[in-house]
Amino acid sequence: MLYEEVFSLLKDEISQKDYNRYIKNLKYDENLSKSNFIVFTAQNPIIAKWVQTKYSKKLAHFFEVKTGIKPEISIQTNSQKTVNVNNSIKTKVNDTKTSTVLNPTYTLESFVVGSSNQMAYALCESISKKPARDYNPLFIYGMSGLGKTHLLQAVGNEAIKNGQVVIYTTSEQFMNDFTLNLRNKTPDRFREKYRECDYLLIDDIQFLSGKEQTQEEFFHTFNELHSNNKQIVLTSDKPPKKIAGFEDRLRSRFEWGMLVSIQPPGLETKISIIQKKCELNGIKIDQDIVNYIATNLGENIREIEGVITNIYSYSTLMNQEITLDFVKNILKDQIKSQQENITLDQIIKVVSLELNIKPSDIKSKKRNKDIVEARRIVIYLARELTPNSTPVLAQYFSMKDHTAISHNIKKINQLIEDDENFKLKVEELKSKILTFV
Repeated sequence: MLYEEVFSLLKDEISQKDYNRYIKNLKYDENLSKSNFIVFTAQNPIIAKWVQTKYSKKLAHFFEVKTGIKPEISIQTNSQKTVNVNNSIKTKVNDTKTSTVLNPTYTLESFVVGSSNQMAYALCESISKKPARDYNPLFIYGMSGLGKTHLLQAVGNEAIKNGQVVIYTTSEQFMNDFTLNLRNKTPDRFREKYRECDYLLIDDIQFLSGKEQTQEEFFHTFNELHSNNKQIVLTSDKPPKKIAGFEDRLRSRFEWGMLVSIQPPGLETKISIIQKKCELNGIKIDQDIVNYIATNLGENIREIEGVITNIYSYSTLMNQEITLDFVKNILKDQIKSQQENITLDQIIKVVSLELNIKPSDIKSKKRNKDIVEARRIVIYLARELTPNSTPVLAQYFSMKDHTAISHNIKKINQLIEDDENFKLKVEELKSKILTFV
């Protein structure tokens, strides 16, 4: 069958482990699949999401190689039901209205709220209840992997529940759709799709940079929707003023409504995210494992989800209980790779900023209590996060010898053991250093 030929091509492109663990066990859904829409089912939602994120583009490419048509790839579980309507990928809402397919796990309820994303969440909640009133358009920006797509689709899922027509698309899909209809001389079909909806949600709008003809079409689509009081939500990796290759008239329209940023999550939020992801996917792990993952990984939520998927997959395939040592073994190469780029100066920069201590004081011989504690934390984290030996650290801090370094590390270890708040402070600093890198 065609999908088997595609799998064979993909097998040569990815690792044997990933192929056996994720791709080999996918089931092709012949009933739902069409030439431009291919559906596979996975064992559970976490694996479905992992394959969708990491391999859907490659799968689409190899289908295009074989057929000349680049399809949408949907990795689902048996609980998800989709239909194909008028040759475009849509989900049935009721007898008269249709909306774009959205990931059903992306809801406002499943989104973990913290100080880094609280405002973005509140605005999305507001426009889900009262669209096109106060915040139109809503423009959400921030680095990749922080939850912009989750919020965008959560707005769409909430609107669909309320019987609204939702079009969710990436900027690349919008451009491809426009180009295809232009080539086929069917611009009215394109305009009907994008201008006759209640919500238009576009992910990664920055990728329309430099695409003058597509920007022209989007400009008129924007104006049509806005004048008809339809809600527009856009995401980007940066605010409008910093996106190169856009016309000023479009940038100004992006700022008509509300701009809101999503910042990297703090340690507490990361812990909550890991707990939520495990809960939603029926994975049980101890709190010390949750803390270890949160402390030793950066701020990218997709990366954290991928780690949870790996842990679950390894555990299932090897019939192995998920213990802290088991998780450390799985993550050792990933953590080592992160830590190779960390320097002593970076550790001092983060610690001094967070503890409000001058970097020069940390490297000095001053004995003020706060300075001594900051210096000891830096020494402890340097041994944890860098390959520097105790003699090297002694030389760096102008200490007598390596025994002085060992003494400081011993003091910090004792404080961590005795004081839970201090332990959390050190873990938070460690997390911020990994984020900084």
